[in-house]
Amino acid sequence: MTVILPSWTSRRLPNLAARLVPAALLFLAFVTASACGSSSDSVGSSVPQSAEGLIPITVYKSPSCSCCTAWEEYLRKHGFNVTSVKTDDMAAVKDEQGLSDDMQGCHTALLGDYFIEGMVPVEAITQLLEDQPAIDGIALPGMPAGSPGMGGEKDGPFTIYAITDGVATEFVKI
Repeated sequence: MTVILPSWTSRRLPNLAARLVPAALLFLAFVTASACGSSSDSVGSSVPQSAEGLIPITVYKSPSCSCCTAWEEYLRKHGFNVTSVKTDDMAAVKDEQGLSDDMQGCHTALLGDYFIEGMVPVEAITQLLEDQPAIDGIALPGMPAGSPGMGGEKDGPFTIYAITDGVATEFVKI
């Protein structure tokens, strides 16, 4: 599903309270899938899945970005139900999440009460869902070669950062 927002709109991202309900549902889906012994998808991912087999995620991106579209397809292949929101004001989206310039990537996704910034690999998203840490979100800054959605070869491990109140710490290396 694609939602196109005109640049003249003043749409704001949902507040924290509105984001907590989907997070609770996602957690319940994860617990249910774990208890039922659900298997990994065909590409070997251990992403928890809802009863429908999909995890809802909303991706905010520039209308002209092809790497964001490639990342969305990557997520779909790993069990996510992606809602794509095109906007000409990505700065407002990133500001709403409290992302500093040095932690920004191409797009910003919302998953439950977390944000996912940039070309974050599904393994880091899975860890986020499994651990449920008390953070605002995770980020893979920039647009590193070899990351999901980007071309090129991976040159060493990616450092994914946990961000809480604008402060970044290492979350995981993949």
